[in-house]
Amino acid sequence: MTVVTEVTTVKAREIVAVVSDRQRFLAAPDQLLGTSDGWVRAAEAAGSDLTWTPARKLCRTRLAIRPGHDFGYWVGATCADGTVGPNYVSLVVNDAGFAGRYAASLTASTGLAARLEPVTRPSGFLQRDIPGFRVRVVSSYLADVMRQYVGGDAHHLRQGFPRVVLRDLDSFNGFLDGYADGDGYRIKRWQARAIASANVPFLAELAAVIGARFTPVTSGKVSHLIVSDRWERRGTFVPESPAPGPGPVRRGTGTRWRCRRPRGVSGRVPGRGRRR
Repeated sequence: MTVVTEVTTVKAREIVAVVSDRQRFLAAPDQLLGTSDGWVRAAEAAGSDLTWTPARKLCRTRLAIRPGHDFGYWVGATCADGTVGPNYVSLVVNDAGFAGRYAASLTASTGLAARLEPVTRPSGFLQRDIPGFRVRVVSSYLADVMRQYVGGDAHHLRQGFPRVVLRDLDSFNGFLDGYADGDGYRIKRWQARAIASANVPFLAELAAVIGARFTPVTSGKVSHLIVSDRWERRGTFVPESPAPGPGPVRRGTGTRWRCRRPRGVSGRVPGRGRRR
């Protein structure tokens, strides 16, 4: 149940119709609307991506996500090998140790219960099912916050680098460990790890953080970034704290809207309260 604590109105000579393919509502021209680029006036919201919140998500309990190595680890592992669904985050791998570390870090950082489940998964190389392990946490809030961290799209080829892990060095090192466990390997002849991805902008942004040279593969295949064990000596890491950081998530989805002005009206229309 929602309790209305205050209602405000303003006088206006005209109102704005805010329209999408799924919803339409009227607002005062100065009504502030939350978009992916911040707050904008309704009269200037044409073509914006508004953060629209389904009513069923308004009652969700926000997670108290704790930064640190555990936080960075599950974010990195999810970026490398995980799946972000509409209301869940999961990881399916062959290595029980990796799955166990993922579950432990996720629980330690978010407080959500995570456990290993034995599963079978198809192998294209062996042409048969092979045993594996799955960690799956059902939480629409966690799924939304993960999408927010990577820029809205959690697909591995389109995700952005989650700069939230730059809030402190411990979180970032956790991110490197988690990503390398998922899509990386230790280089035997050097004191370094290689991490792989076909998402070139993702690796390029990560390379700038660690001060490494990065030459992407031009054929469109998987590129590799070398992460030296001594990368911290370069002094290129700059913490980005307190923002962005793990915490409140935009509880909605981006929807493209258009605005139009109907004919002038008289009377009172909804006031300046913020609408998400």
